[in-house]
Amino acid sequence: TLAVIRPGDDIEVYLCRDVVDMRKSINGLSILVEEALGLDPFAPRLFVFCNRKRDKIKILYWERTGFVLWYKRLEKNRFAWRLSGDGEVVTLTGRELNWLLDGIDVFAMSPHEEVSFETVL
Repeated sequence: TLAVIRPGDDIEVYLCRDVVDMRKSINGLSILVEEALGLDPFAPRLFVFCNRKRDKIKILYWERTGFVLWYKRLEKNRFAWRLSGDGEVVTLTGRELNWLLDGIDVFAMSPHEEVSFETVL
């Protein structure tokens, strides 16, 4: 049986919407998290980066004693990714990241409006 590395549903995920040079490794990406995104690279979160062609993703996270870098390259197709040049960060859940990795456009999905009532009568 093949073990698959995927995040849990409840982990916080931050997507960097800027194009990232995939030659960057742990040091370069952790500096991007800290300086460009203004976030703590040591926080218990996943930081996700994509290249211009949207066929490569890198995921960076801190695990107790060091950084972990996860890399996925698509042989065909592209990740559904809304690139921008303004450094905007998008927050997802681990479940939504898994959908993104599976090829689902999580940016186009929109849930029903929230409904609230004061009484059932």
